[in-house]
Amino acid sequence: MKNAFHVMLIPTLGCPARCSYCWSSEPGSPIMRVETVYEVVEWLKNFRDDRVTFTFHGGEPLLAGADFYREALPLLSDGLAHMKPEFAMQTNLWLLTPEIADILAKYHVPLGTSIDGPRELNDLQRGEGYFDRTMKGYELAKAHGLKVSFICTFTSHSVKHKEEIFNFFKDHRFTLKLHPALPSLRTNTPHLWTLDPGEYGDLLVYLLDQYLEHIGEIEIMNINDLCRCVFTRRGSVCTFVDCMGSTFAIGPDGAIYPCYRFVGMPDFVMGNVEDHPTMDDLSKSPAWKFMQHYLDIVEQACGECSHIRYCRGGCPYNAIVPTDGKMHGVDPHCTAYRRVFDEISDRFNSELFGSSILEGGPLLGGPERAKRPGIMALMHRTMLR
Repeated sequence: MKNAFHVMLIPTLGCPARCSYCWSSEPGSPIMRVETVYEVVEWLKNFRDDRVTFTFHGGEPLLAGADFYREALPLLSDGLAHMKPEFAMQTNLWLLTPEIADILAKYHVPLGTSIDGPRELNDLQRGEGYFDRTMKGYELAKAHGLKVSFICTFTSHSVKHKEEIFNFFKDHRFTLKLHPALPSLRTNTPHLWTLDPGEYGDLLVYLLDQYLEHIGEIEIMNINDLCRCVFTRRGSVCTFVDCMGSTFAIGPDGAIYPCYRFVGMPDFVMGNVEDHPTMDDLSKSPAWKFMQHYLDIVEQACGECSHIRYCRGGCPYNAIVPTDGKMHGVDPHCTAYRRVFDEISDRFNSELFGSSILEGGPLLGGPERAKRPGIMALMHRTMLR
């Protein structure tokens, strides 16, 4: 199970790649100093006692170099031992070296990397040579015993090739996590690649079907998480929880943000680790109050929805992008979330109770429904993890 407390460390917003739809890199971004990590430790020592996961994100976190991780990881691991810290990293793997790999392996840091499918399709979206450079890093990571999973970004272009992409991940036995290409408050460019919520819903149901038909051949983390939401009646990833106070992102200069998507945006700074703010201090910031307003919007917009307990209106960042940073509604991917939550609920109800209806969506009957892949096996597989 995921830890309840999550801190994302952003050593830099710089990145050597130039992906067409990326909104989270910033050329010329400074590199976090180890002294900032020390302040993170001092800040969190008395902040809360929950188990914590630190995720190194970016930009490209490997730009910080071997010396940074050689010092930062023991600082966090030993200085916050009472919180039993766990680690993760999201990287394109281009800058992975045997030296860095050994450091990460010592602290059992699983890696997430990004591949959008076969070489030609991937490089169309992420730039020529991206596929080969990332796969070279992947082989190095494997050789050093590092666990690697893959994030696949589906765009308005690549979603038309979903069968090819699914088969690529299945045939390579790659663990898959998917993201829809999103617009951004930083730039208008990603709008060219943005995946329509309706298409995203279709994609999630397609992947649910394929996962069930090929269970044991591939791992799709999103489908696991969506099923876990329905089965446990609570959100299991940040998109589907009230994330304020349980997730923070630390920028290269030590600024504290609600999420890594806001790093580098002054209006969303809640404090700085050098000041060792309390939760009460952070909650008084304009950024915190702005984000908390999302809870009121969700209650008003989603109060009658059967999935509200474990969806919580989706991601507040997604909600404010279409309105230029103003908070007027819920995550526009609501239609996609509701589509797949209904699908999971209906199948679960149908298999478990036949004609009974559980909270979570209307039950669809008939011979076509009966022929669909079963979901109980996936439920057991998901809950045992």
